[in-house]
Amino acid sequence: MYPMAPLVRTALNTAARVAPGPAGRLAFHLFVRPLGRARQRPEEQTLFAAARTERLRVRGKDVVTYAWGDGRRPVLLVHGWSSRASRLTAFAEALIERGYSPVAFDAPGHGESSGRASNIIEYRAIIRELHAAHGDFDAVVAHSFGVLATHLALRDGVRADRLVGLGGVSSFTMLLAGFRAGFGVDELVIRRMRAHVERRVAPGEPGIWDRFDADGSPAELDLPVLLFHDEADDMVPVVQGRRLARAHGDRARLVVTQGLGHRRILTDPGVVAEAVDFATAGSATEPAVTTRDGVSPTAW
Repeated sequence: MYPMAPLVRTALNTAARVAPGPAGRLAFHLFVRPLGRARQRPEEQTLFAAARTERLRVRGKDVVTYAWGDGRRPVLLVHGWSSRASRLTAFAEALIERGYSPVAFDAPGHGESSGRASNIIEYRAIIRELHAAHGDFDAVVAHSFGVLATHLALRDGVRADRLVGLGGVSSFTMLLAGFRAGFGVDELVIRRMRAHVERRVAPGEPGIWDRFDADGSPAELDLPVLLFHDEADDMVPVVQGRRLARAHGDRARLVVTQGLGHRRILTDPGVVAEAVDFATAGSATEPAVTTRDGVSPTAW
């Protein structure tokens, strides 16, 4: 539970009944605040010091972007919530070694970018800008919330040949459930927040809320997908990876790991090697459920 949860719960639940607009706005502002700002680690500094760093102005916020290589064969790296681009250093290094051109960004409220908050609409806007600047991506490698945001961007015009998801969120509903549990708010508060998003955050996009789920209509993407998810992920349950793999059908392969959790999966040499092999391959691998370290496959 959040420290101020009792006070926030009372205020939101009351406001949702008597002041729908302000309630929706306040709930949204709380929902989109990262839990702290991750700092760059020493082992990430050399690579990011060598990056071509630029700034984009996206929806009124300054977004820091990073690029390496000669610009050919771009691969987009998308970090997760309360994270930063540098957490994907191992993938960027491996891609550079193979002659690819990684592209990454710190979302607003994350890493070196400005602001105190971000949301899936802003992620989509940033990915669109990078797509316009760098062209179609050979692949996208995304982690956690970044997997969810990447699906929205790919459904809305961004093009990539392949997708790698690590510890990915497939259901926006799961995030809402976590928010409700953390603050103890009523379902009416979520409905007020939805109205705020549809009227103020994404006006002119009817039904946008229903399109946030990555497993909603992945058939639209029609690209090969490789997913990694740890059996004991304490942030995003492995069922999210299984749901996403099932939704993509025979275009997807799910690798279930053990002992890597939600974060160490980003630096595991075996995961990085397999992900980069896939991202730089000319065709999809055989669809299947793969296991590591003695983890047995579970039915979908």
